[in-house]
Amino acid sequence: MTVLLLSLIVLGVLALLAGRLTNLRQRRPAANGEAETPSEEPKPRPEGCCGQHEVCEKESLLAAVSKEVEYYEDEELDDFRGRAAAAYTPAEAEKFREVLYTMRTDEVAGWVRSLTLRGINLPDELRDEVLLLVGERRGMSV
Repeated sequence: MTVLLLSLIVLGVLALLAGRLTNLRQRRPAANGEAETPSEEPKPRPEGCCGQHEVCEKESLLAAVSKEVEYYEDEELDDFRGRAAAAYTPAEAEKFREVLYTMRTDEVAGWVRSLTLRGINLPDELRDEVLLLVGERRGMSV
């Protein structure tokens, strides 16, 4: 039992030393006097993003970010203004789905933001699909 405990302590000390050595090597400049370059180049910012937001407002679903209503050839959805998200029939939800799948993926977040500003709730059955599309888009651009 003592041997096992002593072995664990020795392994812990070795792991601590190895971690500290790795940190020191990463902080130290290269031996030839040049600074080490990061392994990844910075990615360009999307057009219209100033880079000062943690989440670019172009991809945000929050209505508070932008107050401008933009239509995505979906004027017919204004008929659903004020309707509860759970109150849509399958045929009505299909109208939203048609608009959703005829737009580019980079427009989805703006479309949802526009719906919110117009007082239109997204049908519950589409919410997961929209979040998936926006999440995939953010994963590609990050």
